[in-house]
Amino acid sequence: MDTEAVQTERDRSSVSQEGTEEGSRSARSSRRLRGPREVSWGRTGALGLVCAVFALLLSSFVVQPFLIPSGSMEPTLQVGDRVLVNKLAYRFGTAPERGDVVVFDGTGSFVQEPPEENPVTGLLHGAAAALGLAEPAETDFVKRVVGVGGDRVVCCDKGGRVEVNGRAVDERYLYAGDVASSVPFDIVVPQGTLWVMGDHRSNSRDSRDHLGDPGGGMVPVDKVIGRADWIGWPLDRWAVLEPTTAFHDVRTPGDGRTSDGIATPGGAHG
Repeated sequence: MDTEAVQTERDRSSVSQEGTEEGSRSARSSRRLRGPREVSWGRTGALGLVCAVFALLLSSFVVQPFLIPSGSMEPTLQVGDRVLVNKLAYRFGTAPERGDVVVFDGTGSFVQEPPEENPVTGLLHGAAAALGLAEPAETDFVKRVVGVGGDRVVCCDKGGRVEVNGRAVDERYLYAGDVASSVPFDIVVPQGTLWVMGDHRSNSRDSRDHLGDPGGGMVPVDKVIGRADWIGWPLDRWAVLEPTTAFHDVRTPGDGRTSDGIATPGGAHG
């Protein structure tokens, strides 16, 4: 019997089996390495999609970032600030108040006809704007409420100040060096509308610029998107937009109450 030949065949068989086992182990190892990566990429994509949908829903119904594109609200808001607009502020029977900084759709008041745009481009831009990544639509504006329904707003008194219902308003939020208005006006705000102005009066196109337009520069309350409550970005500008006290002494016509709800004797004035 040729033991050497048998030994050689066994050696070959052993080598073959070892090679097969090593190949199997290598294949299993390769599958183990590839599997988690594939799952990881899939999970990452799904998580990203969920986060994007959540962010869009949040900005559509609760809080929307809004990029400030101009200096019309300086010094309160700077160009490039991203304010967080509280969309629930006026959803449960609460109306905008004097002094509120609001974001609104100016279609029909500040913009008579919205500009035409490509639907796909408009959709993409709208999504980016909803996340605060792009400038807002050309029909969206941010201004301060100076008069609400029933108010008589006059400018200017002997001291160069705006008067609301006969009370002069100390507008300390105005841009340094600005006057209350270089355009005189005397208007009564219809119910359900707002008279709004920028804090940088010499650099703001607001209700004053639309006195001769349909609607007289008044913004319908139902066009208000929300109240700007916080500056969220950049981080060194992070702040809560505190309510102003400028209108606390202004009486509401008909009920003799000031802007903070305190009853005052003598009823409405002016």
